[in-house]
Amino acid sequence: MTSAPHLHRRHFIIAAGTAGVLATSRDGGLVSAVQAKEAKALPPYVAWKDPQAVIVHSTNTIETKRDAFGTTGMTPDEELYVRNNLPAPSEKIVKDRDAWQLSIEGVRQPRTMTLGELKKLGIESIIAVLQCSGNGRAFFDHKASGTQWSVGAAGNVFWSGVPLRTVAEALGGVADGRMFITGTGGETLPDGIDPKKVIVERSVPVEAMEHGLLAWEMNGRPVPLAHGGPLRLVLPGYYGVNNVKYLKRLAFTKTESEASIQQTGYRVRPVGVKGAPSQPSMWEMDVKSWVTHPLKETDKGPVQIYGVAFGGNQSVAHVDVSTDGGKTWKRAQFLGPDLGRFAWRPFVLAADLKPGTYTVASRATDAKGSTQPEQFEPNERGYGHNGWRAHAVDVTVT
Repeated sequence: MTSAPHLHRRHFIIAAGTAGVLATSRDGGLVSAVQAKEAKALPPYVAWKDPQAVIVHSTNTIETKRDAFGTTGMTPDEELYVRNNLPAPSEKIVKDRDAWQLSIEGVRQPRTMTLGELKKLGIESIIAVLQCSGNGRAFFDHKASGTQWSVGAAGNVFWSGVPLRTVAEALGGVADGRMFITGTGGETLPDGIDPKKVIVERSVPVEAMEHGLLAWEMNGRPVPLAHGGPLRLVLPGYYGVNNVKYLKRLAFTKTESEASIQQTGYRVRPVGVKGAPSQPSMWEMDVKSWVTHPLKETDKGPVQIYGVAFGGNQSVAHVDVSTDGGKTWKRAQFLGPDLGRFAWRPFVLAADLKPGTYTVASRATDAKGSTQPEQFEPNERGYGHNGWRAHAVDVTVT
């Protein structure tokens, strides 16, 4: 299926007994073959991505198409979204991965370690949702600046690496008074600009160390350059910006980073208000879900409605699906095994839909009882949208 990148909602036409599902805009305009040919080409550093599964917004922002999310639970490398705050470094940094150096500070025995040395400390694996803070920005009415992500700035990823707690223990433990984990990326900074204005350096509460990893593998293979290889900080349950790519410095700090991306960037504030350190930072994710596949209706069988759901920093407990715009709800069934607290769960609901048009929505609830809201309060940068109504789809069965 060909999808338009800036639809406020996806509208699917399901033809009983036919083989096609056709995307249209809300006003009924079809996405033509000409428009498909005019889609932006994949940049060279991600030429290995599947062009049929992604939307290229820009060189640094590439979205997974809504209909590309499968039912197995995992997001393949070639379909996973890309969001870079700065251009990716040279391929040279992944030529000899084990030689990559990481400065470790804020521990009792600070030192610089190579990736090869880190690998000797131990390894654990975790499956966790990776999601951009702006995922869902396209659903805000105030047209927040930035990439107009729909639902595709997210994926479910298998990470492997050494736990942060293991690294800290090997270096004598975290020094006293350290309240934050601060990661610094290894991108090349542009000349003539104050480094603090552009450097990718993020701080999160030190409690994130419990599940954090220094990851060198993604989905069973070395982390690709586009996704932060050779070494990426992985903080399950936290928005993607905190999962710093090309990690060159890991510091346990008393205060948050002074970088602009921390002090004023990724702050939740009212529309029209500038960013400030006093505002909430985009740290932990909230419960969220969306429908991915209203599948073709057979002549005799029901429509199978698929989607994905996750609980952010909690496990997802259950998902309800509505086919009448939220008037009534039915409990969906999870597909496949539970992959852990930070992973998402594919879900399915069989619905016997007669010819007509339906507003299909999903609403997830996490293990602590938090449920997706119907609406989501606008904020200046269009962050964190998890309102179920905006994520709904219109389905026409003919």
